[in-house]
Parts: sequence; structure tokens; C-alpha cells
Amino acid sequence: MTVVETRLAMVRRARRIDRALAEAYPDAQCELDFTTPYQLLVATILSAQTTDRRVNSVTPTLFAAYPDAAALREANPEAIEEIIRSTGFFRAKAATLVALGTALVERFGGEVPGTLVDLVTLPGVGRKTANVVLGDAFGVPGITTDTHVLRLSRRFGWTASEDPVVVEADVASLFEPASWTVLSHRVIWHGRRCCHARKPACGVCPVATMCPSFGEGETSPEKAALLVREPRS
Repeated sequence: MTVVETRLAMVRRARRIDRALAEAYPDAQCELDFTTPYQLLVATILSAQTTDRRVNSVTPTLFAAYPDAAALREANPEAIEEIIRSTGFFRAKAATLVALGTALVERFGGEVPGTLVDLVTLPGVGRKTANVVLGDAFGVPGITTDTHVLRLSRRFGWTASEDPVVVEADVASLFEPASWTVLSHRVIWHGRRCCHARKPACGVCPVATMCPSFGEGETSPEKAALLVREPRS
């Protein structure tokens, strides 16, 4: 007989998972290097279809050449392309960045807006990117529905949806708003390091006893340990 989890039981289990992830990843944070909202916004746009490590390898040069929205607005797209080529889709990203600089200057005085409703009107910015910027640059709580959060939320049984907007709402409803941003980082770190898309390391997973998807990956602790990817230095 299938036992249906009550709403209260789901909330309690979700928060136990979060506490276990907090112990496993006490330093969980945004892995994009930035010092200003502008830098984080640009880096997050560049992170599409590539790794944070790769983005971090090109942004020092990019920000030195284009330190603010006004400089980005006047940039030659081909010059940006050469800097960001290794991140992939560099032509489309370069065009987006120039359009972003233009929009920021013309509509927001060159500053990155601090609200979701304004951020999502910018070129290259959806709810995921907006929540990254709000949470990490402005301290406004949000659930970042990147590929790891989408995948793990379904594995954890926090949602049954594949729609990012629905997943965001489903996950947010299980936690206090103050925890949303750091929760997102913990889930992302766990997805990158242990709960992989193709072969999760179930045998060494810190939330294995609470996960309804345990067994989708390698359950042998010895074999699972070989699948774990260590954090970047």
C-alpha cells in the first residue's frame, strides 16, 4: 500500500533535508566572482550553458574593459566576443550584454534595479537570473531555479513539475523566505557535487535517508564516493 505524505510531513522532511545540506555544505554561496550588482548580473548572463569556473576566468578581463553599464553600452560586440569566446554562444551573449548596457543606462540610470519586476524586463534576464541577483547582490530572498534546483526538487519530492515558475513556488512554500537564497545555494552545491543528473552518488549522499529517489544512482558507498566532485579551490 502506497503511503501518501501529508503536507506537514513534507514540510518537515524538506527542512530536515535543508539542515543536512547546511551541515554538508557550510560554505555554500554563489560561485560566481563579483563585487557589484552589475558584475553579478553580467556574470550570471554569461553562465548560461557553461560553468561558473569558466565565467570566472573571463570576467576579470571583461570588467576591466567594461566596468559599468555605460561602458558596456558603447562596446564593440566583436571585442566582447573575443573576451567571452570560451563561455560558448559568445556572439549571442555579446549582443545581449550590449543591449543590457543600453537598457540599464536608458531606463535605470546605469544602475541595476533591485526588484524582480524591473529585472525581468532587461535583455537576457529571466526569473532565475533575477533571483540570483536579488538574493546575492541585494539580499532579497528568492529561489533560484537553475538546472540543479529543478532536478533535485523533483528528486526530493518537493515538486512534481518541470515548469520553473511552478517549481519556484512549490519549493518556496516549504521554507521561510529568509532561507530561500542560501537554500538555493545548498541545493546547487549538492547537485554539482553529489546528486548528478546521470549518476547520482546515492551511497554517500548526506540526505539519502530522507530522499524518496534514493537508489536512482550508485548506492555502494565505495563506488559512490568516486562520483563525488570536490568544490573548486
